[in-house]
Amino acid sequence: MARIVESRKACTVNPLKMSQPLGASFAFMGLDACMPVMHGAQGCTSFGLVLLVRHFKEAIPLQTTAMNEVTTILGGYDNIEGALLNIHKRNAPKIIAICSTGLTETKGDDVNGYLAVVRQRRPELADTEIIYVSTPDYVGAFEDGYKHALVGIVKALVKPLPVNGAQITLLPGSHLAPGDIDELREMVEAFGLAAIVLPDISGSLDGHIAPDWRGTTLGGTTLEQIRAAGASAFTIGVGEQTRAGTEALAAIAGTPFEVFERLTGLQAVDRLLQRLAQISGRPVPPKYRRQRSQLLDAMLDGHFYTGGVKVAIGAEPDLLLAVGALLHEMGAQLCCCVSTTKSPALALLPAEQVLLGDLEDLERGAADCDLLITHSHGRQAAERLQKPLLRVGFPVFDRVGNAHRCQVGYRGTMNLIFEIANLMIDQIAHHQPGDWPLSPHARRAAAAASMPAAGVAGSGTEGASTTTAAAAASA
Repeated sequence: MARIVESRKACTVNPLKMSQPLGASFAFMGLDACMPVMHGAQGCTSFGLVLLVRHFKEAIPLQTTAMNEVTTILGGYDNIEGALLNIHKRNAPKIIAICSTGLTETKGDDVNGYLAVVRQRRPELADTEIIYVSTPDYVGAFEDGYKHALVGIVKALVKPLPVNGAQITLLPGSHLAPGDIDELREMVEAFGLAAIVLPDISGSLDGHIAPDWRGTTLGGTTLEQIRAAGASAFTIGVGEQTRAGTEALAAIAGTPFEVFERLTGLQAVDRLLQRLAQISGRPVPPKYRRQRSQLLDAMLDGHFYTGGVKVAIGAEPDLLLAVGALLHEMGAQLCCCVSTTKSPALALLPAEQVLLGDLEDLERGAADCDLLITHSHGRQAAERLQKPLLRVGFPVFDRVGNAHRCQVGYRGTMNLIFEIANLMIDQIAHHQPGDWPLSPHARRAAAAASMPAAGVAGSGTEGASTTTAAAAASA
């Protein structure tokens, strides 16, 4: 078990973590016809919007209550009411999801009270679901905001219903890409089960060209599906950050649940398939037995390049555990692990300690490592250290295709192993001609061979060849 150590530096240098409001907004992106709103200044929303756009290369719907100096002091009721009315008029979303920022949390805005007053004064908002979660950005990190948003969605919209034995609810963590969610949904449906994914960014942020334009999210979990989650026979959470959400579902609808700390790695995927077989009463489909065999072969092929490799990883807790545990199983050494926030997942990491710090801490700890793993903000550190960089997590803005990366299941684990192994193959030094120097006799012979024979006419070429051969033989 890893020991958790907090950095005691006076300031953060080159931050590793993203804020709670951004994590909550990311969760709301997985709801269909939704408009996420940050209750704070315009700059808070603009910064998060830029990161989301650069990562997904897509248009991102994200609004702000546009607080200024005066409204921050006097209170933000008018801003919230105005934002709700404008969004309802222009975009007609089915869900408006509000998350707080450090500015309004420091002021102490009673947003729940504001919303109650708005409901009374503005009957035109009666057909719009409004969710609010408290996410101050001066504490916690991306995962925490996502976790609070997930709990807020469940508590606000899920109601108990008669149980549907063929339906389960899947709560993915914020470290899963749209490609990961597609892979997990396919696995669930292979057992004859229907999956309600909450939230489902695979429908809204998977990089598709929509047939129409809306100002809200295009795709994701619909309002009807969220409500239907109360009828699921089982809940599967992926990542420790989903535990609070699974417990909230259990408290509301009595749904049994299981949280999988990771779904990257042979044993972790085995456990998921066994659980799905138990829920459905069906055997594991042959295609997954085939994929398991392929993963075993990939682990055999890849361990030649990962065994003994010293790795430095900086990531959110659940992603750190997923990638770090797989590398440990592949024979790598986790020499430097840096994360963003406290989580029970960190204690499960097969490393001596995990530092809650920044990318400066990671750079210092990675000096003697062979591989650096973090998001795109670590690229300068990798260049300075002259280490290969594997980009994971959020944001990755200097690569395309982030929505389609898959690192879960047998196939996703295999893809990740190949990506790491190929990265390490590129670091293997190849011999050059100068690595095998000629002996002094051989160099003299080569020099003699390159000089034209003097005073030889007619058959001079034959004579020069004879001389060269004799010189080479003597060498």
